[in-house]
Amino acid sequence: MSTAIVTGPPVPGSSLESDLRALGFEVRTASDTTEAEALLTAVPADRRVAVVDARFVGHVHALRLGLTDPRFPLAAIPGAVTAQPAARPALARALAREAAAGGATALAVDGLVTALDADVHHPELGSLVAAVPTDPQARNEARQAVAAVDDEAIRLKSAVKSRDGFFTTFFVSPYSRYIARWCARRGLTPNQVTTASLLTALIAAACAATGTRAGFVAAGALLVFSFVLDCTDGQLARYSLQYSTLGAWLDATFDRAKEYAYYAGLALGAARGGDDVWALALGAMILQTCRHVVDFSFNEANHDATANTSPTAALSGRLDSVGWTVWVRRMIVLPIGERWALIAVLTAATTPRITFYVLLIGCAFAATYTTAGRVLRSLTRKARRTDRAARALSDLADNGPLAGFVSRTLHAPLGSPFLVALAGVAILTVSLFSGVTWAPVAGAVVYALAAGQALARPLKGALDWLVPPLFRAAEYGTVLVLASKSGVNGALPAAFGLVAAVAYHHYDTVYRIRGDAGAPPAWLVRAVGGQEGRTLLVTVLAAVLTAAQFKAALTVLAVVVAGLVLVESIRFWVSAGAPAVHDEGEPA
Repeated sequence: MSTAIVTGPPVPGSSLESDLRALGFEVRTASDTTEAEALLTAVPADRRVAVVDARFVGHVHALRLGLTDPRFPLAAIPGAVTAQPAARPALARALAREAAAGGATALAVDGLVTALDADVHHPELGSLVAAVPTDPQARNEARQAVAAVDDEAIRLKSAVKSRDGFFTTFFVSPYSRYIARWCARRGLTPNQVTTASLLTALIAAACAATGTRAGFVAAGALLVFSFVLDCTDGQLARYSLQYSTLGAWLDATFDRAKEYAYYAGLALGAARGGDDVWALALGAMILQTCRHVVDFSFNEANHDATANTSPTAALSGRLDSVGWTVWVRRMIVLPIGERWALIAVLTAATTPRITFYVLLIGCAFAATYTTAGRVLRSLTRKARRTDRAARALSDLADNGPLAGFVSRTLHAPLGSPFLVALAGVAILTVSLFSGVTWAPVAGAVVYALAAGQALARPLKGALDWLVPPLFRAAEYGTVLVLASKSGVNGALPAAFGLVAAVAYHHYDTVYRIRGDAGAPPAWLVRAVGGQEGRTLLVTVLAAVLTAAQFKAALTVLAVVVAGLVLVESIRFWVSAGAPAVHDEGEPA
């Protein structure tokens, strides 16, 4: 329950109180500043409070944007201000100052906002009206302005992301926004729609696992429908301002779970037809995960960097001013809408093997294009990265106890963190393909030493944001290569499960950092070994165990890692202290 304190004498013909009740506020009235202060004190401390000028004239959606968004402790529009429980003291102090100065005079809400000693969010209203007219003529003009603008149309339009992919913008959002409104009017929540999207994708994966043409066609159709629901949940959140911590976590993680579960379904379906494509499925998951880590690392390294300009960035900005280049550049990076549409069509019309081949080629091209552009930007800009950015990159690296020991023991860095990491990955790669049984173990030892050395100094170099993606490619690639070389049936599915569990841990790290909550606890990183520890362990297991035993060991390791990271992740994201992240960034 929320409480709205309407200040000042009532205005004949005003619908303000009914509008506030429609938004879920309990309405109380105060004739002057002193009474408003008393009413604020009487409101239970766990409630959101709004103070609204009785003369307010405006759209209901303007009130909704200003007074009900859960992401901001303090928010205001002309004539209205709101405070969540955590920000109530700031509002109480400002109101006390206004009461001491004005006493029994009418409260000027806009003056109250100015008096607040805390950051206040002011939502962008666009053509929506929010005004406090002081005379009948101004009131009449404000009411005419309200009648001239359809706030429901604006509300529907604002439910759609301002920046999205071509497929989403032109083939999904034109109708999914109406599905979002339908859901809102029936009391459905974004979390329920997100869950429905996950269930639909899992059913699609099950259909693909049948290995029949009818199953593949059904899988493709259901995958597209799952994506429509995936767009709808975010649009519903924006339409009804139902942002939540749990919703942020579900939306962030379910997209990955849906796509990678579908890869597994395709691989199972192909196996039923006698075609083993588990290596392709695992390769696609590794490539897609590494692409995401490149995105996350680059953004974290540069979002608060100073002097953050380059000729490449300037060229990119100029291209964005040319209409057709915007859509071409968005499409060629295969964002989630284009990617899922491609997968759906190929599943229905071709075979899992062809689907994975096309997906791998497309994603490899997209990864090359985006990474090359970011490398050029990094080499040509004169950015000075902050300690926070270096800390985020270090957390994304996911080094464990072994690399930590190396960092503390060998105090003299050998060179650039990026070059040291690249050398370690190169040596590990050569050892994996050497054909010598114990060579991967030796390569993993060198790699672990390099991982520790790479983080012996802050990651502030021009290309140091590439260190976490290098580590992801090294760890996941090691599992893929050794499982493929084992030659035993079931080793690659076990490897798929292990990489999926570890990838979840890395995605969880990303979204904690995005929410300014820091990395997962140190005990969890130690418990799952860190990326270099897991890499070394897998190489040792492959060297000392038989092929069948290695498959079993991968399975056990996958279960242990998944259990640990899932329990801790769920505990964190459903706790009261987790950040309410609402990602409006690039399409994944």
